[in-house]
Amino acid sequence: MTSPAAPEVEVRRSARRRRTVSAYRDGGRIIVLIPARLTAAQEREWVATMVAKLDASAKKTRRSDADLVIRAAELSQLYLGGRAVPQSVRWVTNQRARWGSCTPGEGTIRLSTRLQGMPAYVVDYVLLHELAHLIVSGHGPAFWQLLEPYPRLERARGYLEGVAASAGLDLSDE
Repeated sequence: MTSPAAPEVEVRRSARRRRTVSAYRDGGRIIVLIPARLTAAQEREWVATMVAKLDASAKKTRRSDADLVIRAAELSQLYLGGRAVPQSVRWVTNQRARWGSCTPGEGTIRLSTRLQGMPAYVVDYVLLHELAHLIVSGHGPAFWQLLEPYPRLERARGYLEGVAASAGLDLSDE
């Protein structure tokens, strides 16, 4: 079930599932879990309902560029002693091989829109990662030492590695 504007939807029927219907995002796809006994018409109705719920939920949690600027200041203060002060922070659609990027000389940070809809701790990690590049340019020990205080560092990195692996992306240097 694909259309130019709609995400790919995969329906998984289960004989063990009796009454509940659930859905979640898996990379660029939406997975809808339904009882096996539902008719094709009921399936279409539930798919439309669950896709609409996921879209509404994503819109509530999606940060604007202005929100990113505020969050960057908070993360810089919390974990970097306020030393990272970007000139701009914004979402971009043209990053297919990275989660984020930073131009230290200009003080600009760009986050891939592919992060939108991911858990907040993951977006925070990528934002903190790029903020740290305003202080240390490479990925050496001094860089990773800046990120050590972030409590969900390994969890966020693991989440992104899983998303990248499931999408067949090689983002190992992020």
